[in-house]
Amino acid sequence: MSKDKLIQKDLKNIWHPFTQMKTAKPPIFIKRGEKEFLYDQKDNEYIDGVSSWWVNTHGHSHPYIAKKIHQQLLTLEHVIFAGFTHRPAIELSERILNYLPHQDKVFFSDNGSTAVEVGIKMAIQYFYNQNIKKNTIIALEGAYHGDTIGAMSAGADDSFNIPFKEYMFKVERVPSPTKDKKKEAITLLKKIVKEKSVCCFIYEPLIQGSGGMIMHDKDTLNEMIKFCKKNNIICIADEVMTGFYRTGKMFASDYMKHKPDIMCLSKGLTGGTLPLSLTTCNQKIYDAFLSDDKMKTFFHGHSFTGNPIGCTAALASLDLFEKKKTLKNINRIVKSHQKFSAKIKKHGLVKNLRQQGTVLAFEINTQENTSYFNNIRDQIYDFFINEKVLLRPLGNVIYIMPPYCISKISLQTLYSKVEKALNYFEKI
Repeated sequence: MSKDKLIQKDLKNIWHPFTQMKTAKPPIFIKRGEKEFLYDQKDNEYIDGVSSWWVNTHGHSHPYIAKKIHQQLLTLEHVIFAGFTHRPAIELSERILNYLPHQDKVFFSDNGSTAVEVGIKMAIQYFYNQNIKKNTIIALEGAYHGDTIGAMSAGADDSFNIPFKEYMFKVERVPSPTKDKKKEAITLLKKIVKEKSVCCFIYEPLIQGSGGMIMHDKDTLNEMIKFCKKNNIICIADEVMTGFYRTGKMFASDYMKHKPDIMCLSKGLTGGTLPLSLTTCNQKIYDAFLSDDKMKTFFHGHSFTGNPIGCTAALASLDLFEKKKTLKNINRIVKSHQKFSAKIKKHGLVKNLRQQGTVLAFEINTQENTSYFNNIRDQIYDFFINEKVLLRPLGNVIYIMPPYCISKISLQTLYSKVEKALNYFEKI
């Protein structure tokens, strides 16, 4: 079947995410992927500079992960996870906890939003099971934790959520602990804790992704976590995006002395091959659910909880993370970003240039405020697509977050296309 006919079938039958279907251009048909590249029906090559929504860490169609998935498919594709278990889940839980010495238990689910839902429900029921009344949740301004009701409630009070406001629970918000809002963030946090009965504090450590790649001062965030733990407030680290070396370390929480009680992991967990998420917690949280009273059970689950194929993909991804070559590539990207930042920091259109690990971001300085709905967004996106690179701006925020296998040549190509875009938009 021709590409045009397939696209017509797509437009007839499919509803794409984050897309106004009436005005959007037809989607690009991708027939295959390899390493940092995506190939359309005519074999045009696109550099995936955003890791396909931040999930792809080792490159597309990685042969090692594919081999392990194939072997598992021939052994066990799925089994109900209530009352049953299997080797991939056992091995994955043990290996991930080795990276998280402050965590003790692993709960499996399907994606980032559900990992967050699980974490919030754990925190709420932790106190409920002990007959302690705590009903206030604190989150960061500009947060994004997913698109289910609980995750939306903990996210920013923005235009995305207007149709659902009456169905969402109330959340207190404090400023993101950026370098220019360090004092405000701590002061308001302490004020809320003094006035309210706070259950939990949920945060995206060091980088708030969908909020516009907002980057934190780690010492301030560490102080906020310390204060919350001192006041018996459960700390939930949403590491769905920041996990698996995006910030330069395995987890963003590794930068801080004070650790979360609960962590939410997904995206890079399987190397970008299959949907899977984990919510981990410390022994204190887990123990509050152990009881002869069945009503203190954690009543949560998904049909594909602990799926063996997803677990196998995650184990294969961890194998690759433990190779010296992967860490070498991550360090190479970090240093390359630093050099490129120095090169463009004085450009007239570059505003608020920042970097954390393998994530480089800046704002295009327009007459509009920085926003997901900034009118320049579609122009920038189309410019990059025409240049055969996938960079998907968050409004007027351009960011680069490539898979770790990206070659030096491809990385330099991304930089050159960004410079070309800056020079082009400076003239119009």
